Amino acid sequence: MMEECKLFYFSGQETTSVLFSWIMLLLSQHQDWQARAREEVMQVFGDKTPDLEDINQLKVAISSSHRNDRAVHKETKLGDLTLPAGVQVHMPILLIHRDTKLWGDDAAEFKPERFKDGISKATKNQVCFLPFGWGPRTCVAQNYALLEAKMAMALILQRFSLELSPSYVHLPYKVITIHPKLGAPIILHKL
Repeated sequence: MMEECKLFYFSGQETTSVLFSWIMLLLSQHQDWQARAREEVMQVFGDKTPDLEDINQLKVAISSSHRNDRAVHKETKLGDLTLPAGVQVHMPILLIHRDTKLWGDDAAEFKPERFKDGISKATKNQVCFLPFGWGPRTCVAQNYALLEAKMAMALILQRFSLELSPSYVHLPYKVITIHPKLGAPIILHKL
C-alpha cells in the first residue's frame, strides 16, 4: 500500500510539474500559440475562475517521459520478433515522437495543429504518440496531470503573458522524465 501511495504522489508531482514547465516554456517561445490558448481560455471562462465543468472545453491549452522500460516475463511474440522471458525492452519515446516516417519531415517542429482532429488522425491510427505510455501500463496520473496543467494554465493565461527569459539555456536532461536542467525561467507580464 505504501508503494502505491508513493507512486501516486510521484506521478502527480513529477509528471505534472515537468509537463507544466515545458508547456510554459513552449508557450513563451511560440507567442502565436500563447495568444491562441489565451483566446480560447477567455472564450470558455472569461474572467471567471476556471471550473471542472468547463475545463475539458479547452483544446488548444495543452510528457515528459523519454522512454518506457518493460520486462518480458514470459516468451512474447511481437510481429515477426520473439522475445524470450527476462528480456528488458526499452521504447525510446523521444525518438518515436520525432520519427519522420511516422510524422513527416516536420516531425521535430513544434506543431500542435497536427492534433487538431485528435490523436488518432494525427497518428494515422498507429500507436506512436506515447507521452504517458500506452495500454495497461498507461500512467495512472495522466488525467490528473492534464487536468491540473489545464487548470493552472487557464488561470495564468487569464492574468499574464509569458516571455522566455534571455537567461534560458536549452539543456534538457533525463531522469524518469525530461527536465530543463537549468530551469525554465519565464517572465510574467500582468495583463
